[in-house]
Amino acid sequence: MEKYIDGYLLSVATAELPAYKKMAGLARTVWLEHGALDYRESRGDELDNEAFASFTKAAGAGPDETVVFAWILFASKAERDRINALAMSDPRLANMECEGIFDPKRMCWGGFTSMIGS
Repeated sequence: MEKYIDGYLLSVATAELPAYKKMAGLARTVWLEHGALDYRESRGDELDNEAFASFTKAAGAGPDETVVFAWILFASKAERDRINALAMSDPRLANMECEGIFDPKRMCWGGFTSMIGS
């Protein structure tokens, strides 16, 4: 069975990385408890190479922002839909405030069907 991945690319205010990390840690706990197979958050390190398109530009990151690449792994798209509904209605996330940490309107999100790998 093909796995399903939700992927995210966003810009986080560098000064707010500790607050973002705390927020992401809670989100990870919630998604995994509801059945996600894996949840990863990564901070950009090597993003801009003149031979390739820029992650910094793709994320719309400014000079005081850090690019974050994240993904959640699910057993299937149907499981993703079920788990996301549970996670988004989980009371632990109800008061999560991202203002000043990152702008969700600038976040890239997409669902992906796995092609290679388990």
